[in-house]
Amino acid sequence: MKTAMKKRRTRLNPEDYRIRAGVANALANANRLMILDALARGEMCVCEIVEMLGCDQSTVSKHLALLKNAGLVEDRREGQWAHYRLTCPCLSGFFRCIEEVISTRLRRQEKSLNELIARNA
Repeated sequence: MKTAMKKRRTRLNPEDYRIRAGVANALANANRLMILDALARGEMCVCEIVEMLGCDQSTVSKHLALLKNAGLVEDRREGQWAHYRLTCPCLSGFFRCIEEVISTRLRRQEKSLNELIARNA
């Protein structure tokens, strides 16, 4: 029992949460989520990401640097081009989880709205 308690305490390390917050911060942008979703389908050149987002290359490079620093993507050089790929394929499960949260929230909102309409009818 003491071992289980000890493990729980070690999970409360503030540095671990700071690192988690850094990853969460990297995920907290629609353009970066689009990049990650696209990279889940395979490696992409920066030029392809620029075209997909419709942003200038410097903006895309900043997004990619943040994702790379968070450990979510890695790159490889091929001449003057940089190609990016995911470092962790588990992100597709993360996206499914987000979609479930959104669906659940929408179902609850719809139920509440229907109840409100029924009371006022």
